[in-house]
Amino acid sequence: MKIYIIDDHALFRNGLISLLESRNISAQAASSPEQGLIEIPTLSLDIILLDLRMPDMSGIDVLKALKAQNEQTPILMLTTSTEERDLRDCLKHGAQGYLLKDMDPDELVKALDETVKGSIVVAQDMTHVLAKVLRNELTDNEATFDSLTNREKEVSCQVASGHSNKVIARELGISDGTVKLHVKSILKKLSLSSRVEVAVMVTEKGYCK
Repeated sequence: MKIYIIDDHALFRNGLISLLESRNISAQAASSPEQGLIEIPTLSLDIILLDLRMPDMSGIDVLKALKAQNEQTPILMLTTSTEERDLRDCLKHGAQGYLLKDMDPDELVKALDETVKGSIVVAQDMTHVLAKVLRNELTDNEATFDSLTNREKEVSCQVASGHSNKVIARELGISDGTVKLHVKSILKKLSLSSRVEVAVMVTEKGYCK
């Protein structure tokens, strides 16, 4: 597993690298968002760990910039913030998870493993906040899910399983391009902005049995 960390605090950054390497996880880091945005596109990575609070460029801004670069590597926020708004905004803009800096090291490693498998991970201490976000944000989507075509519902369930467009295309016997069109249509119909939001909604509402 190869991890890339963007965090402006040297003590935390270096300590996290040491922790991960002690678990046989390869890790490297950037001390600034600018460095990360330059280096990440040149690397083959499994996960990006992104700090939320940084002085020159927020983690949300970095997340947006990475997504604008069409970065496909899963991005996890690693922060001290337990604010509902921060969790909501990170998931809305495409983060695959939201972890807290004070979480147990074993739980962090477990979350990284789950992320590589395609899961969306949220720190246990934030599950009650996630539930509140889902209640507030997703209630209006129940009716619109019924407006999806049967194929779009199938694609939504595949997205919820963490599958890439290529895997979805193979599973459903359609082309990558067709999958992209379906995902675009799903996002529009559900008034969502990322695959992560689709996955959270579908999973929370139990649409895929």
